Amino acid sequence: MEEDILILTEQIYLKYGYDFSDYSKDSFTRRVNNAMIRFNIPDIHQLRSRIQESDLFFNTFLEEITVNVTEMFRDPEFYKTLRKTVLPELTDQPLIRIWHAGCSSGEEVYSMAILLKEAGLLERSLLYATDINQRVLEKASAAKFSLENINGYAENYKKTGGTGNLSDYYTPVSGMALFHEEFKNRMVFSPHNLVADQSFNEFNLILCRNVLIYFNHTLQNKVVQLFSDSLPSNGFLALGSKEGIDFSLYGSTFYPLNRRQRIWKKLPAS
Repeated sequence: MEEDILILTEQIYLKYGYDFSDYSKDSFTRRVNNAMIRFNIPDIHQLRSRIQESDLFFNTFLEEITVNVTEMFRDPEFYKTLRKTVLPELTDQPLIRIWHAGCSSGEEVYSMAILLKEAGLLERSLLYATDINQRVLEKASAAKFSLENINGYAENYKKTGGTGNLSDYYTPVSGMALFHEEFKNRMVFSPHNLVADQSFNEFNLILCRNVLIYFNHTLQNKVVQLFSDSLPSNGFLALGSKEGIDFSLYGSTFYPLNRRQRIWKKLPAS
C-alpha cells in the first residue's frame, strides 16, 4: 500500500501540480482510503485511473482528502484571547492585514471579521482567506452558512465575550444565514498552496489552525518559515490547539504570547 500511495502522489503532482509527498503518510493514506469507500472504488488502481481520466472527479477527490472541518468561533477561549490580547495591539496600525491560511469554508474568517467590527477595526482591516481547495473558497466567498449550525455558533460567540447577538450580523435567507456585505467587502479569497506557493504580502496576524498536524516535519518547517517571512517584527501567528513551533528550525524567531491558546509573537530582528 505504501508504494501505491507514493505512485498516487507522483501521479497527482505530474498531472495536477498538487504535491502531497510531504503530507503525513498515515493521515494521507487514511484520507485516501476514506475517499475510496465514499466513492465505492474497490482498489487504488481504479482510483488512479479515475483521477487520470477525469479532472472533474479529481476536484471532487481533492475536496474529500483536504480537511474542511471548521465552525464559527471554534475554541471560544482562543477568540477571547484574540479579542482581549491581540487586537488591542493592532489598534495603532493604519491598515491591518490578516491572513487565514487554510481557511476552508470560511467560518473562522467571518468570526474574525466580527471581532474586528466590535473592536472598531473592521473598516481598516483586510482579511486574506486562502485554501488549496477552490470549491471551499467558493463556499466561503458566498458568505452563507446553514441556520441549523447558527445556534451552536451563537453560543461560541457569547463565550468569546461578544457584545451583541450573532443574529445582528446576518439575514436569514432560505434556511441560510447570509452575513452582511460589510464583512465580505473586507475579504479577499484566493487559492494558495502552502506546499508550493510563496509569501504574497506582509501581515499583522496569520492564522493557520489545524493544518500543520497533517504535514510531516519537513513541510512543517517550510510552512513556519513562510509564515515568519510574511510577518514583521511583533506580528502574530496563531495555530491550532495541538500545534506548535518549538519543533521548527524557525521557531526561535517567535516567542509564545499565549502558549495555551497557541499564539506567538515574532521577535524583533537582532
